[in-house]
Formats: sequence, C-alpha cells, structure tokens
Amino acid sequence: MATAMDDWSLLHLGSLRWADPRRRVRARVSGETIVDSMNARLVWEPHRVVPSYAVPVADIHAPLIEPRAVAPMPPPRPWLDPGNAFAIHTTSGSAWTIPTRGDPLVDAAFTTDDADLTGFAIIDWAAFDEWLEEEETVFGHPHDPFQRIDCLMSDRHVVVSVGDRVLADSRRPTLLLETHLPTRYYLPRADVDMDLLEPSPTHTVCAYKGQASYFSARIGDELIRDAAWTYPHPLHDGAPVRDQLCFYDDRVTVTVG
Repeated sequence: MATAMDDWSLLHLGSLRWADPRRRVRARVSGETIVDSMNARLVWEPHRVVPSYAVPVADIHAPLIEPRAVAPMPPPRPWLDPGNAFAIHTTSGSAWTIPTRGDPLVDAAFTTDDADLTGFAIIDWAAFDEWLEEEETVFGHPHDPFQRIDCLMSDRHVVVSVGDRVLADSRRPTLLLETHLPTRYYLPRADVDMDLLEPSPTHTVCAYKGQASYFSARIGDELIRDAAWTYPHPLHDGAPVRDQLCFYDDRVTVTVG
C-alpha cells in the first residue's frame, strides 16, 4: 500500500525526533555569544511542528545552573506551533537556567531523558536576541530541512472580493507553495485596488520569507482587519513575491479560476 508523505509526517508527530542540520549555529543575547556549535541538532519535541536547536552542553559558553525536573505536559491540541511557549515540554527531562552578563535566562535550556540526546540541551529560541546559521541571521525559528517554499508564476485567474466589491483581479499571480500549508496567491499591486486598503500596524515573521507587513480593507463602513499581507524585503526564498499582496481567504472571498 502506498503511503502519502503528509500522512507519514503526521503519523510521527507524537514522537521525539531529531535531525543533523550540518551547519554552525550561534545564539547571542545583548551582544554576548552564549551558544556556538558545529554539532547542533534539530529537535522536535512530541507534537511540535517546528524544531528547536539542541547543542552539546559544552558548546554553551556558560554553566547550566538551577536544574528543575520536568514531567511531560499534555499538549493543549494535537500540534504545537511557534506560538506555543518553549516551557510546554512534552517529554520528560530537566529545565536549566543559563547565566549571562545580564539577567539569567531562566529555564532557557532543556535536557531530555532520552538516551539518544544525552549531552545535548535544547535551547529556547525566544530567550535570545539573535540566531545565526553560519554567517546568516535566522528569523522566527530554525530552518526545517523537511520544509520548503516554491514560488511559481501562473496565469490562473484570481479574484478577491467582499460581497460585490472587487478588491483585486489578476491573471498573473505568483503561487507560493509551502510544505503542509495551503497554496497562497500573491498578486501584483497593479492588479489590486489599493484605494480600498490601508496600512496596518501588524507585522509577523516567517523563517523562510522574512517580515510581513499587513493591510486592512475598508469597504464602506466595514473594516476588515489585516485582510492582506506583503513582504517588502523578503529573504531570498521569498524574493519572487516581493511587494506583492496575498489575502486571507477566511476574511475575504478568494476565487481561483
């Protein structure tokens, strides 16, 4: 019987998993390099869809202190994403504090009881100001070698509307396909009625595309907050969608022909 790869990935979501990223990894806080490792691993605790970096304890430039035993916590839902706190550990182990020249990073390291990860500490991404893979700054979370994006030019007919009001009409979208996520349709600004959009203060970060800026749509007296987003300065994988707009299909109607 053939196996769908998406199903295979979900089948192992509840397991503790690791991979070798084969790159130098560093983490800094307040300009101080705390982590510097050529032997890092990517670790997915059970039910997490995004990995964390784990490094040999010897590659942490500060002694781990104040260990605290941690029992596995039941996940609040079948999967955990970057919005779920690092402190939600779904496997047994110990939480440790990392001292720095400034404030200590409380519970920012976690060692599991799993024998295959003996000597490694999983590190809290959010506890640090800057992460680097080799000489490139990484945003949002570690890069997943099993996750990628493709940007494909297309001639599909995409219409974005609210009721009978058309916000965008394009026959030259760029399709952005990201592993395990729905296809997104990015549209040139010339094909969007920008008079119906107003900048939003919202910003989000994608590890593969960079920082997104948002627009709300105003249709008469109705304001649809953060209806669309764009990447003004995308990372290299997202370069084909620079300055194009993509709309949430659960906030407006996106019709694809």
